[in-house]
Amino acid sequence: MSFVRTEVDGGVGLVTLDDPKRRNALTLDMVADIEAAFDWLETEDGVGAVVLTGTPPAFCAGADLSHLGQALEAARGDALRTVYDGFLRVQRSPLPTVAAVNGSAVGAGVNLALACDVRIAGRSAKFDTRFLQLGLHPGGGHTWMMSRVLGAQGAAATVLFGEVLDGRAAEHHGLAWRCVDDAHLVRDAKAFAAKAAAAPPALARRVKETLHRMTTVSESADAVDIELDAQVWSMQQPDFGQRLKARRKK
Repeated sequence: MSFVRTEVDGGVGLVTLDDPKRRNALTLDMVADIEAAFDWLETEDGVGAVVLTGTPPAFCAGADLSHLGQALEAARGDALRTVYDGFLRVQRSPLPTVAAVNGSAVGAGVNLALACDVRIAGRSAKFDTRFLQLGLHPGGGHTWMMSRVLGAQGAAATVLFGEVLDGRAAEHHGLAWRCVDDAHLVRDAKAFAAKAAAAPPALARRVKETLHRMTTVSESADAVDIELDAQVWSMQQPDFGQRLKARRKK
């Protein structure tokens, strides 16, 4: 039985976590299915972007607590890293990714949403880190990701003080790019992702790589050098020549 549904429409892959009885909690089986879905989508020539969502009523309820118990018994970090792979695989994807957050994203479910390049939230969305309430230290890079997106105060408010952000609040604080009606969430997320999917695939991947590199760049001159190499590369690609020729004809 698969706990992830995968489909492709108009160059956009849709990955849907599909274990509603567990509120799409990250089990080891689901982690394996997420990895397999992204392995497949990244090799498909017609796929230029991915939308990640969950079967209602939740986006992802976090790591399955039974697996956290196994990690405790094993007393080893590698057991936890196996759970982390569910969202780290999404984070590593070279494809542009959009999280369509429907309902609750809890703990590692927040990590899964943060692993995507952009988050679009339904009005029913709830971003709930909940680690401290479980007596658990955040893991999987949670504090780093939250600090990058929300800043020091926002990360403290949500992670340390347990502030839960709904869709509108997530948009207001910058945790989500946009908040939309739940009925249109997946449709709007796919339309948003289609903008990246319409670009030359290799170029979109290169731009995403550059954006990730910029998180460690502190000097403008270094940023110019990185972009210069990438821009020269893009000018040498057939897509640029074809599009330039088409514009000249207009």
